Amino acid sequence: MKLATLKSADRDGRLVLVSRDLRQALEVGHIAATLQQAIDRWTEVEPPLQSLYRDLNEGRAPGAFIFDPAKAAAPLPRTYQWLDGSSFISHGQLMQKAFHLDPIEDVESIALIYQGAGDDFLGSRDDIPLPCEQHGIDFEGEFAVLVDEVLMGCSAEAAMVHIKLILQLNDVSLRALAPREMKTGFGFLQAKPSSSFAAVAITPDELGDAWHEGRVHLPLQVEWNGEWFGNPHGGAMHFGFHQLIAHAALTRRLGAGTLVGSGTVSNVDRRVGSACIAERRAIETIEYGAPRTGFMRFGDRVRMEVLDSEGQSLFGGIDQRVVVATC
Repeated sequence: MKLATLKSADRDGRLVLVSRDLRQALEVGHIAATLQQAIDRWTEVEPPLQSLYRDLNEGRAPGAFIFDPAKAAAPLPRTYQWLDGSSFISHGQLMQKAFHLDPIEDVESIALIYQGAGDDFLGSRDDIPLPCEQHGIDFEGEFAVLVDEVLMGCSAEAAMVHIKLILQLNDVSLRALAPREMKTGFGFLQAKPSSSFAAVAITPDELGDAWHEGRVHLPLQVEWNGEWFGNPHGGAMHFGFHQLIAHAALTRRLGAGTLVGSGTVSNVDRRVGSACIAERRAIETIEYGAPRTGFMRFGDRVRMEVLDSEGQSLFGGIDQRVVVATC
């Protein structure tokens, strides 16, 4: 099943079903007006949504209309909790080596997750408004999962059943602001502006064999200003999403609608490129003694896409431009 949120006068938008080929959509407000309402009552609303989804894909859904990703907000425009991990160990190891950072204790056995701001997500075709190029504007290609209520102490094995939807995102980062915030021990704030999400959230079954061990086993294709930047594979996660959920729920309940991100998709094989500029700069620093690639400038465009085995877009992709913020 594929779901999206159309922009509306309401802050949380209007929930719609989207056909498997991303061409058609169907209003489902009579079942759940928003995605948050749907995830709050998932056991109740999933069967009728799945029934309508079958009708939509078979061309038997009255009221279906053309789906336009440009009219979509993030699938969940705001959330009570946004947790982002750093689950690709190769990324952290590379950054550590390039910039002579102190190693993080137990990094291979204890997941790294920070709590971000989830009140202002951007849609997949929305511009990315930022105040200053000198802040070191970077993109980060990631996957995320949306869960229903997870009880405190939930095991990794049990956490799998709480993963209801999978999403694709661009976790925008400001690299010049991050070092100081990391040193304080208080976590990111200014260095993490609003993240952007592909228009469509999908249930795990939509991935078929590409979903197992709590990981998306597909490459994430990234372009910067129309040029290939990387296609790292999501299956290389050191910690699966079920393990990230269990880590986050060790000492507290996770409310329905909590989003958990994978962190930058990264592979040991450098031939596949990268999903963020900082990683390419790290590689250049190791090879040449200094980075050669600058960060994004106003007017730059980033595209991210995940395709299935038949070349069909799964999440609708991300296509965004960085612009000067206006007050």
